[in-house]
Parts: sequence; structure tokens; C-alpha cells
Amino acid sequence: QVQLVESGGGLVQAGGSLRLSCAASGSIFNINTMGWYRQAPGKQRDWVAEITSGGSTNYADSVKGRFTISRDNAKNTVYLQMNSLKPEDTAVYYCNAMPVVAGIMYNYWGQGTQVTVSS
Repeated sequence: QVQLVESGGGLVQAGGSLRLSCAASGSIFNINTMGWYRQAPGKQRDWVAEITSGGSTNYADSVKGRFTISRDNAKNTVYLQMNSLKPEDTAVYYCNAMPVVAGIMYNYWGQGTQVTVSS
């Protein structure tokens, strides 16, 4: 089992910044790629960013140039630095891990952290 705990959400004005953290525990040796997703009320859960154990990153077009994903393997923690926030960034943000064990991929999710951006 993998446990993921997000933190760092809150209320900010448009143009402001937040830094989200995701601490992983449990069977973390199986984790390669980790990512961030977000879900607004009445909307689907959308992919935001991902990072591999080697440090390669990818971003959704909507956040490219504004958000930065990083990880500290020693601390088993993934971060999402969110700059130039817009009201449309308002959502619950979820940390995701997809370990592969014996050829089977598992999905793990954190409890989510609310990000609200006011105009």
C-alpha cells in the first residue's frame, strides 16, 4: 500500500502563488512516476503535471510556464509550485502515484487539497 498526503492548499488572489506538497509513505520503492491532478465541481478530474523518478517532467497546456513539479526522493515528497494563479485554477488538487508490481499498475490518490483563486 502507498499512502499520499497533500498539503499547501488555500485561498489566494489571482496572480498569487501556492506550493503544494505530497508526502508518500508505504511501498514507495515501487513508485516511478508521480503526478498532480485537479478537479473542479461538476468537472472531470484533469491531469496537471507529472514527474518521473529521473526528474523528467510534463505539463498540461493550461499550466505550462506557470506551474513547476519537482520531487525530493530522499524525503519521498513531490511538490507543485503554482505561480501566476488564475481563477480557473480553482479546484481540488490530488496527488497521484502509479506503481507497477508484477506487471500490474496500481493507482493511488491522496485526499486532495483545496485551491481557491479569487479574482
